[in-house]
Amino acid sequence: MKDIAVRGVWYAAGLALGTVTAVAELFFALFAGLALLPVLAWPRGRRAVLRPVGAVAGRLTELERRRLRRFLAVTLAAAPEDGRGTRYLLARWPLGLLGGVVLGCALTGVAYGSFILWGWLVTPINYLGLVALSSLAGLLLLFLAAQGVFGVALLEGHLARHFLGPSHQGELERRIVQLATTRAEVMAAVDDERRRIERDLHDGVQQRLVALGMLLGRARRSRDPERADRLLLQAHDESRRALAELRDVAWRIHPTVLDEAGLRAALETVAERTPLPLALDYTVAGTAPLARTVQTVAYFVVSEAVTNVVKHSGATRIGVSLTRDRAAGPLRLRVEDDGRGGADPSGGGLTGLASRVAALDGRFAVHSPPGGPTVVTAELPCA
Repeated sequence: MKDIAVRGVWYAAGLALGTVTAVAELFFALFAGLALLPVLAWPRGRRAVLRPVGAVAGRLTELERRRLRRFLAVTLAAAPEDGRGTRYLLARWPLGLLGGVVLGCALTGVAYGSFILWGWLVTPINYLGLVALSSLAGLLLLFLAAQGVFGVALLEGHLARHFLGPSHQGELERRIVQLATTRAEVMAAVDDERRRIERDLHDGVQQRLVALGMLLGRARRSRDPERADRLLLQAHDESRRALAELRDVAWRIHPTVLDEAGLRAALETVAERTPLPLALDYTVAGTAPLARTVQTVAYFVVSEAVTNVVKHSGATRIGVSLTRDRAAGPLRLRVEDDGRGGADPSGGGLTGLASRVAALDGRFAVHSPPGGPTVVTAELPCA
């Protein structure tokens, strides 16, 4: 309720400013029409008039773009230069004046609705029942005007997106470029992951197995039973280390517990395996399980971020939170540590995580000022 009231106040301020700009846009439309009327049949003269008209329209459109972003939470790209800005201003000024009318109705409703409280200060009240009735009518007008504020703000957003938003063709081209870039980044991340697995197998498990084979060979050739027993004991220890490293590699590729018990259990296992204290907050609304792709990406984002903290940050604690407000809402991840900060978002590991998130049309961000703290956030769509 409080958020709605605050948003309503911001909308009202945006509509008040929009009323002022609507008056300016009305005069702009009148003067532009009067200037173009004599030269409509003269191409050179029409172009000469359209240049200053387009310049003024660009400034007014930029002002509207900032107003929409600041007060109505409508984010648009820079003002277009193809004449759509002028058409937007010509279509927008009646809506801006309508916003002023709605605000005027709201002020009138406030005045009549509260008259019963302050009216006796300015005039004698002889008919209290009539005054109470007018106050109720004022409150009704205020309620309707409040609904009108939200309605006009919604229409402002639709009108701006229609005229100033990207065209269907432009949006398709942008989407194609984004998908091509994301695919290339995912392929690069997969190649990096394969190289890392190969490195882990070559430098870790393979070396352990080579050492195991050498120990067994020496034990086989030894004629001293005590020395052979010592070599076999070393070989047994080496086999256990190789098995542990092989399990670590398999876990980093894809943990079995993620498929068997779900994301929460997998993250609890990450917390258990982490040498630093890790506080896990898992608040996911809805009874339906998350999609497997979302769970996989969420797991690897948290796992890799925690691994980076342990290796590079010098932190003493880690906080991990996963939240989803409603069943179809996005899954929000946050990994925070109290380390030294200065993490490079363009580093190989973080770039790979960003590519994984982008492949699901999600958002990924890293905030790591020198001195810390480092905060890794991601938002994964679940609908």
